[in-house]
Amino acid sequence: MIKPNPQNPPNTEQYARLKAEIAAPYRGVRQFIYIGFGASAFIGAFIFFFQVLAGRDIEQALPNLALQVGVLALMIFLWRWEQKRQKPSK
Repeated sequence: MIKPNPQNPPNTEQYARLKAEIAAPYRGVRQFIYIGFGASAFIGAFIFFFQVLAGRDIEQALPNLALQVGVLALMIFLWRWEQKRQKPSK
């Protein structure tokens, strides 16, 4: 547990931020990864969707589309899970 230094006490905002960082380390990095992978999956799904719609190379485009949609769904799930964990319980 963090104990404030009596000679230089942190303000309540700093103290709350430090407690949140201890409770969930590297949270910002994880969210950046979720956004990056989610954006990549969205772009890939967009491209493969239109390949399937155009009827071009469906044997390869359809499994790739399914993979991209699965990755996008996983990133959305992880983002929401992270947001739920962030909310303080009363």
